Amino acid sequence: MSATKVAAEPTPDRAPNKLKLTYDIAMLVAIIIDLALMTLDAILMSSSIMHLSQQLNLSSWIISYRDSIHQPLRTVGEFFTVFLVVELLVRWAIAIKDNHHYRWFFFPFIHWYEVLGCLPQLRALRLLRAIVIGRRLHQLGYQVLPQSWLAAGRFYFDVLLEELSDRVILTAISNIRQQLLDKQASKALISNTISRNQAEIEAAIVAILKQSLSPYLDSNNGKLQDPAINQLLATEVGAAIQDGLAQTPELHRYLKLIPIAGHLIESQLSHIAQHVGENVTLSLNKRLLATASLDKVLQEVAHGIVTIDISNPTLEALLATLIEDALSGLEAQVKVQQWKHHQYLKI
Repeated sequence: MSATKVAAEPTPDRAPNKLKLTYDIAMLVAIIIDLALMTLDAILMSSSIMHLSQQLNLSSWIISYRDSIHQPLRTVGEFFTVFLVVELLVRWAIAIKDNHHYRWFFFPFIHWYEVLGCLPQLRALRLLRAIVIGRRLHQLGYQVLPQSWLAAGRFYFDVLLEELSDRVILTAISNIRQQLLDKQASKALISNTISRNQAEIEAAIVAILKQSLSPYLDSNNGKLQDPAINQLLATEVGAAIQDGLAQTPELHRYLKLIPIAGHLIESQLSHIAQHVGENVTLSLNKRLLATASLDKVLQEVAHGIVTIDISNPTLEALLATLIEDALSGLEAQVKVQQWKHHQYLKI
């Protein structure tokens, strides 16, 4: 394996030790060769290969390998395992001597994959050490693998992470749906959520109501901005007061007791009622639509909405529909495989 200098990579401020660099490269090559031979030996010693060789009339070659090469290759692998154990102990002693770690016994925990990789049953973990050495060489500015291989490795690593995370999220969404099937549990969840965030919800409702009403209100004089609406309200209130006076029989009876002037007074009262209604409407608009008063009204409305009893069947159905739509939207978004888009876009 060759290690070529990468011109684009930044060189470190301090030049690496050439002896250590050479040793890392040698260990990288040795570990890769050991893992390749181990994999090849495992394949050739498998029963499936023996069956395939019989089908292809190559069983004599496989038998020859098992009789002549397998045992020496296994012995070489055992010697390499002993070498790794000794090499690990020497590096541990050097780390203790140079105080590389806060405590002397930290070394085997930090290099746990190397410790476990010394076991013949866990030889595959030696690949992690090869990856660590390769990464260190890459950081020093030496390209151990072609850039296309690294890009492909990063791509498939991202694919693996995305697929795993998607499965976890989809499982969590499924569990949430199962929990929401229990009406008592879902009701308690919604109630607790609202109670914990009551102040924020009220503030949000007040802000939304203000925003919705602002186009129709004139904050300078406490009136509705549309004069036609103001006039309509004033006229309707005045007409309501007129109707109230007209439908009061006691007032008619008392006015009839006044000779001549009674009918005139009744007519004037009708006009006065109209003006009183208009003035009352304008006064109410000015008082109720003022900023301070309007804020209090909107806060009471928001408080009433937040503290509403969610046991109402219609409200329960609405909340269940909203939650289901939210979960379905999230589920649909999670199911989109982003790595496919990246692949098509050559990212």
